[in-house]
Amino acid sequence: MKTVTEISKMTGVSVRTLHHYDAIGLLKPTDTTEAGYRLYDEDALMQLYLIIVYRELGFSLKKIAALLDAPDFDRNRALEEQISLLEEKKQQIQNRIYFAHGLKLTGVKYLNYEGFDYKKFDDYSAQAKAMWGNTGAYGEFVQKSRGRTAEETQALGNDMMALFTKVGQLRHLEPGSEEVQNWVAQLQSFITEHYYNCTKPMLTVLGEMYAGGGSMTENIDKAGGNGTGEFAKKAIDIYCTE
Repeated sequence: MKTVTEISKMTGVSVRTLHHYDAIGLLKPTDTTEAGYRLYDEDALMQLYLIIVYRELGFSLKKIAALLDAPDFDRNRALEEQISLLEEKKQQIQNRIYFAHGLKLTGVKYLNYEGFDYKKFDDYSAQAKAMWGNTGAYGEFVQKSRGRTAEETQALGNDMMALFTKVGQLRHLEPGSEEVQNWVAQLQSFITEHYYNCTKPMLTVLGEMYAGGGSMTENIDKAGGNGTGEFAKKAIDIYCTE
């Protein structure tokens, strides 16, 4: 048996919260001492663990109580379901980590998620994982970025956007024209020089991101005019299939 203070230290759940769980019937102590102190056995600890995980998964206390009090509640099944939900949440978080790395590698600021298609978010996350999931490109990026000041980083970002301003001025041409294809080669060289070795497969995925919607496309279109992100993608696709 453990006291409420010991349980709090073990789990990180505050004593006040444990008292609240007792008051609402969510987690009753196994016993109390003669002095009225709450005591918890291993079964109570297990139930507290289930509560903690359900809370991390976003379940309300009311929903958790309904699950735990259900006549057909099975602890092992509940643990299996929690493992499945946690694995899914882990993958979602990992996708966003890869995506964030990808955005950082592009040199284009991406701060506003308003209007972003979250289905595409997951698609691009998977693509980003394929690109730099082994962290080789990211390691190169870190190496090249080491010692770079905020002003220098900003200047590179501005130079990147200047490239999109340039391609925006070429939108009257065919994406496969020599001048536009030279622009793609210039973009690839710029990324390779300042960020990481930009192979054609990586450049292809960047093209998908440039035209994928949300703030990245908006920033590119702002620099080069409406449709610049999509035009850049078409030019990159041609360049990378030759």
